[in-house]
Amino acid sequence: MNMRKLIVLSFITLDGVIQAPGGPEEDTSDGFIYGGWTAPYQDEASGKFMEKLLKPADLLLGRKTYGIFAAYWPLHEDVWPGISDVTKYVVSRTLKKSDLIAIGWKNSVLLESLADIKELKKSEGSDIKIWGSSNLIQSLLQNDLVDELWLLINPLTLGKGKKLFDNGTIAAAFKLAESTVTPSGVIIANYKRAGEVRTGTVGT
Repeated sequence: MNMRKLIVLSFITLDGVIQAPGGPEEDTSDGFIYGGWTAPYQDEASGKFMEKLLKPADLLLGRKTYGIFAAYWPLHEDVWPGISDVTKYVVSRTLKKSDLIAIGWKNSVLLESLADIKELKKSEGSDIKIWGSSNLIQSLLQNDLVDELWLLINPLTLGKGKKLFDNGTIAAAFKLAESTVTPSGVIIANYKRAGEVRTGTVGT
């Protein structure tokens, strides 16, 4: 049986920060003051590539990212066509189904555990994309549930903020499947899971 792939898509700095790439008010938790750090590196080339990454697909989101998305994207579907039509799976132990009804973003489904996510991978349907959701991604990486990474690596360091690889990421090998560099210096790279880590001695 073919399993649905979980694909992580992240704007990331050279030192691994993924917090609040889109704007100053996106996520100011823990005193983060650099929200919107991707803005200076947006150009025509990255915009065209984003059209590819934003093609309709079911989404898996953490609670905070879901809240941000639900408040913003229903009003900006011209930028992300189809975003309201795909299924949005939100992972949370504190939200209730009644909360999702109150929020009112259609096609939203509540998941409560990693076991639910594992069952989702076994279900029929397209691959599932994960945006933002740093805590969720770390749990997925710890449990070897990430099949692909799309990283948009921006040429700056921030020194603080939520990071993509943190809190117990397992040892895992990936292979580079596709890459490009934009005129503003953003490296866009697609990595696919490729078995276990191999070691050796350099020069022998």
